[in-house]
Amino acid sequence: MSTTPRQTPMQEAQPRQSAWKSLLGLVPYLRRHTGGIALGMLTQAAMGLTGTLLPLIIGAIVDCVNGAREPLAQLGRVSHLALGFLLPYYHPLSKQTLAIFCTALILVCALQGLFSFWTRWILIGLSRDIEYDLRNDLLAKLVTLEPEFFVRNRTGDLMSRCTNDLNSVRMVLGPGVMYSANTFATMVLAVVLMFWISPRLSSYVLLPVPVVAATVWLFGQRIHTLYGKIQAALAVLSAKAQENLAGVRVIRAYAQEEAEIRGFDGPNRDYIDRNLRLIYLWSMFMPLLSTLIGLTFVLVLWQGGEQVMLRQISLGEFTAFYSFMIRLVFPMVALGFVTNIFQRGAASMGRLNYVLNATPGISDAGARIAPDAEPRGEIEFRNLTFTYPTTVVGAARGNGAAGGDGAGPQPVLCDINLRVPAGSTVAIVGPTGSGKSTLAALVARLWEAEPGRILIDGRPIQEWPLATLRRSIGFVPQDTYLFSETVAGNIAFGMESNNVDEILKAAEIASFDGDVQDFPGRYDTLVGERGITLSGGQKQRTALARAVIRNPRILILDDSLSSVDTQTEEHILGRLRDIMRDRTTLLISHRCSTVRDADQIVVLRNGRIVERGTHDELLVRGGYYADLYQKQLLEEELERE
Repeated sequence: MSTTPRQTPMQEAQPRQSAWKSLLGLVPYLRRHTGGIALGMLTQAAMGLTGTLLPLIIGAIVDCVNGAREPLAQLGRVSHLALGFLLPYYHPLSKQTLAIFCTALILVCALQGLFSFWTRWILIGLSRDIEYDLRNDLLAKLVTLEPEFFVRNRTGDLMSRCTNDLNSVRMVLGPGVMYSANTFATMVLAVVLMFWISPRLSSYVLLPVPVVAATVWLFGQRIHTLYGKIQAALAVLSAKAQENLAGVRVIRAYAQEEAEIRGFDGPNRDYIDRNLRLIYLWSMFMPLLSTLIGLTFVLVLWQGGEQVMLRQISLGEFTAFYSFMIRLVFPMVALGFVTNIFQRGAASMGRLNYVLNATPGISDAGARIAPDAEPRGEIEFRNLTFTYPTTVVGAARGNGAAGGDGAGPQPVLCDINLRVPAGSTVAIVGPTGSGKSTLAALVARLWEAEPGRILIDGRPIQEWPLATLRRSIGFVPQDTYLFSETVAGNIAFGMESNNVDEILKAAEIASFDGDVQDFPGRYDTLVGERGITLSGGQKQRTALARAVIRNPRILILDDSLSSVDTQTEEHILGRLRDIMRDRTTLLISHRCSTVRDADQIVVLRNGRIVERGTHDELLVRGGYYADLYQKQLLEEELERE
């Protein structure tokens, strides 16, 4: 089996999508919260309406102080419609009118603040709810994907998508939606009333709009592209950090701290440089927007002042117009902020869609057997030939493993024909790289064989539901993995309840109970990340107890006793024999002492079965197994001496 080269970031394998097309992936999540979104938009509209009253009241107050006979006369019916509850109290140069209108101004401000609170509470809260749904769906998708996906995509990259990218998408759903709705509501109402007051002044206000729109579009496109590259750089940085932390003991053992720090500097500098380019764009965008807004204000003050002096509009109306312009400043600035949020969110959603839209290569699509069925445990391999799909794709790209003659990737398993009767024990031995672990992984459908090549109880393995199949299998892989949990939690992993008696029994069968009794918290002792506080043998025995407690019909032990001494191995095998008698067992090992009592021993070399038989039969043949047995006998004699 060839090794797979380090993978490039995932986004290089996916097509570029437009911002809006990427964000369409959020539609199903928005549909789940249509009621809350509608309520949030309703409070947003109410906030916009109450906010529109503020410039009108201020304009009426200025007209009162200036002695105008009628406030905001230019607005006509609009002023009566908006300020009808106040106009009966209006009198020019009246202190009572001034007090009433100022009181109304305070109440409207308070009402606007209340609607603003509810808008933020509802819309920002909904963004958190959708973030929760997205995170659950991401994990649900990731745990269903086959190992091939994780060979191609690095853990740090996936973690970056589930954290940084998800937060960028949440910003679109929360502040992005809220500020967009606020900008739309404020601009529509303000522009309509401004045109009512003075069409000429309003046309001056709208002069820079095409320039602003072109600027927003241009910078938005560049921000979207650059932010996608930033997230890709962050994914590489996260992957590098994750690898260094996971392999910190190896780094220290080889005194490579300085080398790894230097290696980290490259992706770190790349990430910073891309962010600096984004800051450069953002630094150009905001001042340009502010300059356009400032020039518009100067033009309106100039022309509006002339209209007031010519009595074309009242001072109160000009004040109201100017107040509406001030209210438009935040939406204009927010337009740039929202552009940034949406472009970042779109780039991040495109990266999340890569995971969410991934199709599991191993699924229940061909399942024909009832989910509550239980297999007897008969396993049959028919003309099985298997090549890792990652190797095939790697060779197609020009960086995969290929045969020395350039014929392409070599199969890991070739023409395997083997029947394992239910309740029997079959041992598999062979040199490193002969395909032993691959054969075990195919039985558990961790990798997918061609249909009809592997049968369980005479039925193609694809016809068995995945949950039923894996519930019936106790699998102890060669690479033992423990969770950052207690000893009891790791043993009972996958069980519906932590039954203490079952945990103790499983630990005793795995000869692990004696070790646990010496731990500070016994079975409540935390084992640390990946079981860092346990020895290799203790990890293997924990994994063995985890498989035994499931009481599976099929037990797969993939070199699961390689880290224990021969005495402990004999003790464990003695306890396992009672368990193995009632179930089908695939026993993979390099030790002849482990497999000698198996009903059948199969020898694999270069992915092919070269020998099969019982222990005694294989010794008589004098092949690979006999040579291996003699070498191990000699090693044991030398150790005793």
